[in-house]
Amino acid sequence: MKPDGAPLPAIGGYMFDVDGTLILSDRLLGGYRPLPGAIEVLNTLRKRNIPYVALTNGSAYPPAEQAARLRALGLPVGDDQMLTPSSVAADLMPRRGVKSALVLGTPGVGHCLAEAGIALRFTGESGAEQADAVYVGWHPDCGMKDIEAACHAIWNGASLYVASDVPFFASASGRTMGYSHAITAAIRKLTRAPMILVGKPSLHALRFVAGRLGVPMRKVAVVGDDPAVEIVMARRAGATCFAVTTGFTKEADWAAQPANRRPHRLLSGVGDLLKHLA
Repeated sequence: MKPDGAPLPAIGGYMFDVDGTLILSDRLLGGYRPLPGAIEVLNTLRKRNIPYVALTNGSAYPPAEQAARLRALGLPVGDDQMLTPSSVAADLMPRRGVKSALVLGTPGVGHCLAEAGIALRFTGESGAEQADAVYVGWHPDCGMKDIEAACHAIWNGASLYVASDVPFFASASGRTMGYSHAITAAIRKLTRAPMILVGKPSLHALRFVAGRLGVPMRKVAVVGDDPAVEIVMARRAGATCFAVTTGFTKEADWAAQPANRRPHRLLSGVGDLLKHLA
C-alpha cells in the first residue's frame, strides 16, 4: 500500500521508533523481543554506512542502558545511536539557561541531565521547589506529593519540560498507558503552565536527531507506528515517513488517517524496508 504515490526524496539517514517498530516489550518495559526484520534492516544500514538512530519516547533508562538491552537482542544499536527524550532535554535545557531541574521520574530519567551538568532535585529535597525547571518522565510510582512539588516549582517560576505527552504506546500486551501524559495533565490542570515537549512529535526531537545523523531534517527518514507521533513529526519537518502496522495502528487505521498523519509509504513491518533499500 502506498498512501503517498509521489517519488521518495533523497534520504540521508534513518530514525527508528522503538516500541512497536523495532521491538515489543511488556507493560513494565521488560521482556523485549525484536520484531521481524528489525535486525536485518539495521545490519543492512550499518554495512552500507547509512547513518541511523533509534529514538524512543521512553525515558526510564539512560540511552547507554537502553542500547545495551537492544544489542542483547541482536539489534546493532550503539550507545551514541540510542536517543531518548532526556537526550534532547539535556541538549535544550542548558541553552535555555536551566541549571537545576525537579525530576519526576525513575532514576534513569534524569541521567542525561546530570551528565549535562544540570543539578537534579527530587520531591522532598531541599531546594526542589526552587528549581529552574520541572522535568516529567517515566514515573509509575508518581504520587500527589510529586505533583504538588512540581506545581509549587512552577508557581515559583520553573518551566515545565515533558519527555512524552503520548497517552499510549505499543507493548506486547497491547495498548499501554503513558504515565508522563497523565502526570503532565494533572500539573497543567492546576498551573495552566505551557509545556515544552522534548520527545516525539516535537521538532526539538527531530532537530536533535538530524544533528546526530549529520543531515538536514528534510533528509531524515522517520520509521514509526503512531500517526500522531512519528508521522506528524516527519510531516511537520518535510521529512520522509514510513509507517508500520506492528504497533497498535493497523492497516485499516492508517487508511483512515487525515493527510498530515499519513506516511509516504506503509510497511507491514520494518522488515519491508529492505525492499526500499534494495
